[in-house]
Order: sequence, then C-alpha cells, then structure tokens
Amino acid sequence: MPIYEYACMECESHFDELVRSTDQAVTCPECGAAKVLKQLSTFAVHGVSKKPTLAGPSGGGGGCCGGSCGCGH
Repeated sequence: MPIYEYACMECESHFDELVRSTDQAVTCPECGAAKVLKQLSTFAVHGVSKKPTLAGPSGGGGGCCGGSCGCGH
C-alpha cells in the first residue's frame, strides 16, 4: 500500500494519502474536493537519475511541486 503525494486543484493544499487500491477515490482533507493531482515524491524525483537536466540537478523548479500541478507554489 503506497503513500502518494497529492495537490488539490481547488484549494491548493498539498497532502499525503495511503492508497489501498487503484480504484480508491482520493479527496482533499482540507476542502473535500475530488479534483486532486498525484505528485512525484521527492524520493522519486531524486532517485530517477543522477544526470543534470535543463531544470538543474534537482529536477525541480516552479515551486514546491515543480510547477506541474499549476497551483502557483
């Protein structure tokens, strides 16, 4: 049972969720919205490759979630 990181597209909060099955519905604990986006964990981003990218060696940029969720953080 993996723990995934999510970003809420409604209230922009970030949270972790233990996912028991692939068909489990995930909702934001702050506002209850079902419009959430699964994020790459810090471990997954840093563990993928040791090669530097255009975004730099950390693979980040654009805020706390790398800008992929569009939350502006």
